[in-house]
Amino acid sequence: MMDKKRNFGWGQLTKPKRRRGSESTSRTNDASGEETEALRRDSESTSRLEDVHREENEVLRRDAESTSRTDDLSGEEDEAFNTWGTEYDVFLSFRGPDTRNNFTDCLYRRLRLAGFHVFLDNEELRVGKQIGGELLKALNKSRFYIPIFSQNYAASPWCLQEVAHMEKCTSKSNGKKEILPIFYDVDPDDVKLKTELHKNAIAKHEEKFGPDELKRWEAALVKVARLKGWDLKRKG
Repeated sequence: MMDKKRNFGWGQLTKPKRRRGSESTSRTNDASGEETEALRRDSESTSRLEDVHREENEVLRRDAESTSRTDDLSGEEDEAFNTWGTEYDVFLSFRGPDTRNNFTDCLYRRLRLAGFHVFLDNEELRVGKQIGGELLKALNKSRFYIPIFSQNYAASPWCLQEVAHMEKCTSKSNGKKEILPIFYDVDPDDVKLKTELHKNAIAKHEEKFGPDELKRWEAALVKVARLKGWDLKRKG
């Protein structure tokens, strides 16, 4: 009788131990599963953060490229106009056949003797349809502009381009550049296009340069002709 009780008792005692072990293993497995799930969620969160960082870095990279391109363009514009830099004191713009061998040469020599660094427009620098190279650089680097308006000034597309560029540089210079026009044997009204003298000459350039360019030249002439200058009439 006692043996049966002992056998029963031991049997009963050993089974709960196995259950506790099983329960412990189950709890361990559950804990491991929770840890695995937590790690998975952390991994997904980290992955999403990395994606966000990659997107932010891409946005920053594009912004940097855009800023770089903008800086490059700004640098090109500054180089193109450089309206504050000066290399010459005076830029003389004139129509060669009208004034080259008398008034312009005399004015050039007088300015040089007075100590001014003067750029004398040379027709050999006029190559192609548009002003450029040394001529454009001199325009950009001059402090004072003296266009000598004469009878045939508007017959030259280069003279018209020069005066338009003078007006543009001056308007961008915040008062650091100035145009001093000379009306040589013409009236200011001729340059303001109130007469047919320059209007007819400009009209002849339309086929080659187009109406928009002509409007730009005409606007520049009118603006410059309104400035205070010298009205000179040839004697004899």
